[in-house]
Amino acid sequence: MKHEKQLTELKGKSRAELEKLVIELRAKVWHYRIELASGKTKNIKDIKTAKKTIARALTVASGLAIAGK
Repeated sequence: MKHEKQLTELKGKSRAELEKLVIELRAKVWHYRIELASGKTKNIKDIKTAKKTIARALTVASGLAIAGK
């Protein structure tokens, strides 16, 4: 259910907003990986969640590109 809400929220954004979100999330994933490697965190769930959100945003953005919006 939570993912459907997130997907609906992503569908309401423009392509530029989605691209900006993907850039921000990729930076977050990089930061999480650095913290994980240095031993500062053991929470892998944040990385997994961010990666899935990136995938959802890219899927919605490609749908917008196909639709011509």
